[in-house]
Amino acid sequence: MSESQGNNQFEILKGKIERGEAKMAIVGLGYVGLPLAVVFAAAGYDVTGLEIDAAKAAAVNRGESYIPDIAAETVAEYVKRGNLRASTDFGLLREIDLVTICVPTPLRNTGDPDLSYIISAADQIAPYLRPGMAITFESSTYPGTTRELILPKILNGRALTVGEDFFLIFSPERIDPGRTNYTTKTTPKIIGGMTANCGEIARIWYERAIDKIVPVSSPEVAEMAKLHENTFRMVNIAYVNELAQICAKLDLDVWEVIDAADTKPFGFMKFTPGPGLGGHCIPVDPHYLSWKMKSMHYNTRFIELASEINTNMPRYTVGLVQDALNTVRKSLNGAKILVMGVAYKADVDDMRESPALDVIHLLTAKGAEVDYYDPYVPAFELDSRTYRSLPRPERALQSADCVVILTNHKVFDRTALLRDAVLIVDTRNFLGEAGRDNPKVVRL
Repeated sequence: MSESQGNNQFEILKGKIERGEAKMAIVGLGYVGLPLAVVFAAAGYDVTGLEIDAAKAAAVNRGESYIPDIAAETVAEYVKRGNLRASTDFGLLREIDLVTICVPTPLRNTGDPDLSYIISAADQIAPYLRPGMAITFESSTYPGTTRELILPKILNGRALTVGEDFFLIFSPERIDPGRTNYTTKTTPKIIGGMTANCGEIARIWYERAIDKIVPVSSPEVAEMAKLHENTFRMVNIAYVNELAQICAKLDLDVWEVIDAADTKPFGFMKFTPGPGLGGHCIPVDPHYLSWKMKSMHYNTRFIELASEINTNMPRYTVGLVQDALNTVRKSLNGAKILVMGVAYKADVDDMRESPALDVIHLLTAKGAEVDYYDPYVPAFELDSRTYRSLPRPERALQSADCVVILTNHKVFDRTALLRDAVLIVDTRNFLGEAGRDNPKVVRL
């Protein structure tokens, strides 16, 4: 296609967006995709969610929400208005101008990136790529994915020019489940276009729905920025996890040390230890960078060391439980353990990469009898077994040989824990000062 025709595609799509005529599709309606769909629908876009899970698509079309941060009433409102719907039919892309890819990018058991979801999404979009279409990719990944993998996949050998005939952008998601002070709409949005035209289309597209747009010079910068954000957190969490072990050997209270350091008004950012890393980004994203650099014969030693420390925290937690039981002359083998909280963070139902899974696996491997209570997670599968949350924790609190607090849900009753439990291992400092000098409480 000629340059004049390409420039015409830019002007045509720009005009459609500015007039509110551009139709949008979001591929993947999970923790990232559904909130994004609601934000764009609220901004007046006509939004179709494309989802391989028929149950999720049907739920959206009924006006229901399976994401805790998104109220069902909000979904129902836009479905009723007619500018939000979901489908499993990717053929609908024939009528779509703007496509956003929001699919998972997990790790394989070997620690290597699992790119199957993004490859599948690109393959499903490819037959419908046409002049005048724009595509953003939001899934966390290694620098170079948009240019080296997504672009050739969606082109599939066709003679279309990016930045002239169609437009490709990487714009990393920044979802933090359970957070209320920053939302999809109010969190600044990084956009890295393959060309200047791609970046400009993305700016016009996203600024109608997102409060602040942060343009960068390329998809690689945007991809690296996302990995830097989460690697920064992972490394600092590893440091405080090691600090907790150092303080234990020095007979110091790590929580008091951290709080004291946090009084410094400059040059310090507070991080807290825990039983391990969880969530959809921090335990995963640094490995994408590490994997990419290995392909270039460079070892990311800092990332590898931090990962080693964090990966060891579930085992360290089980050691604390074992030592605590020893103080009351009980063996971990055969002990009744009540786990409080299995979600990876407080007040959400998200189990992705939750360290509770590793802790429970290790406890049961050592012969412990494990029950759990988590009102946000009614059941989960682990080691070919279905675990179900106790409906109420009161009886188990009294009968357990040790209670292990792995998630600091606000709904947990501190008074009941301190009154009824005979032994507590608190990995989140949930009990605070009340647990500090209590002889039956062991704090991480």
